[in-house]
Amino acid sequence: MAVAPPRRLSKTFQPTSGSLLLPSHSLTSSQVFTVAQRFLSCDKMRGFVLLLALVYSATAQHQALIDYLERRLLAIEDRISLWQEQTTRYASELRELKQQMVSQLESLDKEKETLRMTLDGVGTRVDRVERELDYLETQNGAQPCVDVDDKLIEQQVTLVKEKQKAKYFKLTDCSDMISSIKAMKILKRVGGPKGMWTKDAGGASGKVYIFNGTAEDTINEFSTVQDFTRSAGFSLSTDLKIPSSWKGTGHVVYNDHVYYVNQEEEIKVVKFDTKNKSITDSVVFPVQDHVPVYGLNPETVMDLAVDEEGLWAIFATRQNERHISMAKMDSNSLDVEQMWDTNCPRENAETAFIICGTLYVVYNTKQVGRSRVQCVFDVNDLVTNEEAPLVYFPKRYGFHASLKYNPQEQLLYAWDDGYQILYKLSMKKKLEI
Repeated sequence: MAVAPPRRLSKTFQPTSGSLLLPSHSLTSSQVFTVAQRFLSCDKMRGFVLLLALVYSATAQHQALIDYLERRLLAIEDRISLWQEQTTRYASELRELKQQMVSQLESLDKEKETLRMTLDGVGTRVDRVERELDYLETQNGAQPCVDVDDKLIEQQVTLVKEKQKAKYFKLTDCSDMISSIKAMKILKRVGGPKGMWTKDAGGASGKVYIFNGTAEDTINEFSTVQDFTRSAGFSLSTDLKIPSSWKGTGHVVYNDHVYYVNQEEEIKVVKFDTKNKSITDSVVFPVQDHVPVYGLNPETVMDLAVDEEGLWAIFATRQNERHISMAKMDSNSLDVEQMWDTNCPRENAETAFIICGTLYVVYNTKQVGRSRVQCVFDVNDLVTNEEAPLVYFPKRYGFHASLKYNPQEQLLYAWDDGYQILYKLSMKKKLEI
């Protein structure tokens, strides 16, 4: 529908104050109505056009917003898709890594089992080799490398017999010496790493005495070895309270008396009656400047021993600091009858024992190896250190804190890291060297 352009008004159309804009000449009412309609038609058209413009503008902005949101959603979808792909790939890689780790763990378990079996086999072989070495050491003596004249042998035998007769009047006619360790028996484990246990070396009571530790004042007495082995700790023992504490592990029980070492300002040998539970004698050992007798057991300042000939003392002094000394004592009066300086070194010595007047010093290493008798000294000069057999002890737990010989049973009572052990000895005559 065409819209007629507005008609130009006459120049005579002049506005007047306080009146409508009207031409100068007078108009009829119909003409005025027509003009008003035309003005109204133009205003509606303008409003409609303006409305259309506003609608179009709003539609364009809405479309732009929709396009922007669509682009953002597409970008988010792309990222989500990328994340899903990466997650799938990572999950696949993790599954592969898990499978590889499981496979490697199974392989390691198999290798571990193989290594364990190999080590068990090696341990068995080492034990077998040690037993074979023990057998060879105890059964096969050293072979001479030169021929010895028969007359020289006869002279040596005659000299040994003469020395034996000369010493017979001083000590005894005992001529046994250790040949090897025949057997070992571990009875139980009780007490601390260091201590001493023994039976009465001269009596027939069969009682067992436990000295637990290196500086205590209570001895545990058991009626029999069976009571000791089946006792839970010291539950079946009788406590023997001594007036003063002992020092070290060098004590003995002989003819119902305990002989123990006490050290305050001086070293004393104390004799304690197990029946009357009282001290019967006490003497200061007549040697000055004592040093620990064994390099590997510094707590033991003196080691008392009993053999077929009676009571002995094993000690060391600063005057002869590198070597061990020994003395024969009277078990009744505690008098020192005779002393000897031996050629047995203190270094790496762990303990010692005496059999028939022969001192056997046991050595070890600081890394705890196999104990061995490496030095021998015979007061009767029937056995020399070079002629004595090299005796090895079976493999155990640590150091010997003490070794006590029982001449009635020919057994060694050993304390090793809290274990109470018995060694059965194989003996031979000294003239059989």
